[in-house]
Amino acid sequence: MIKVGDQLPATTLMEFSEVEGGGCSLGPNPVDVTKASAGKTIALFALPGAFTPTCSAKHVPGYIESYDELKAAGVDEIWCVSVNDAFVMGAWARDQKTNGKVRMLADGDAVFAKATGLTLDLTGKGMGLRSNRYSMLIKDGKVVTLNMEAPGKFEVSDAATLLAQAKG
Repeated sequence: MIKVGDQLPATTLMEFSEVEGGGCSLGPNPVDVTKASAGKTIALFALPGAFTPTCSAKHVPGYIESYDELKAAGVDEIWCVSVNDAFVMGAWARDQKTNGKVRMLADGDAVFAKATGLTLDLTGKGMGLRSNRYSMLIKDGKVVTLNMEAPGKFEVSDAATLLAQAKG
């Protein structure tokens, strides 16, 4: 399992782009995790799936509401990673009105989740392999803090916890 001090895995996530330009085509675009995190401070939070009740009611809105404070604390980008395809993550971004504040990154085949060792096996419930709920503060691709959520809890993967750690 990934831990504080480790580099993020060299994987590719996908991001749905609503607007063509800047090297991005309309639709799903690859995001090289190593390149995208280089030289940046990133508040990364991962969720089991898009459109889940708690994640839609608390997690994503909490990071949107904390955007200005996270930026003031030195966070360059906020990433939401979930085991969904880029089209679903794009639809969730529209639904949640992330408006460029939170990058909604798709881990469709759970490659990132597997590489971090932070998987949640929900195959018995018909949902396949998912990501655990967690948050990380990343600096130049390296994990500075890692907050793992206990099953059924909403205590440490929220924006307030990561904001306090960013202010450090």
